[in-house]
Amino acid sequence: MDKSQQLDRRYLRMARIWAENSYCTRRQVGALIVKDKMIISDGYNGTPSGFENVCEDEQGLTKPYVLHAEANAITKIARSGNNSDGSTLYVTDAPCIECAKLIIQAGIRRVVYEREYRLLEGINLLRRAGIDVTHIPDLA
Repeated sequence: MDKSQQLDRRYLRMARIWAENSYCTRRQVGALIVKDKMIISDGYNGTPSGFENVCEDEQGLTKPYVLHAEANAITKIARSGNNSDGSTLYVTDAPCIECAKLIIQAGIRRVVYEREYRLLEGINLLRRAGIDVTHIPDLA
């Protein structure tokens, strides 16, 4: 395994640890945005600021206003003085179609993820946009 593959695995492990901050019970997702070997943003899935930290309703379904980890990381950059042009997104789970659109618009050039998602539209859209997508399964 070369040095860049080792770094990818390390950042993915860090994203997995960051996911532990999520209050969601169905699935905890973590994301890191890395540029020039520096973490410039992070995120995990959860409710918007100021909302109660409960992600699921009484039936156990995810509430519609829960933000995905990627969206949280990208919007955090928007509030900082940084930008994500040319960066890499490390995320525990394959991005959905909505997050894929945000990733493209944010100028992120590479996505590395661990767990597959049942729908492939997000990954397909990223590839169509010319974004380098790498799946590194089962880091455990």
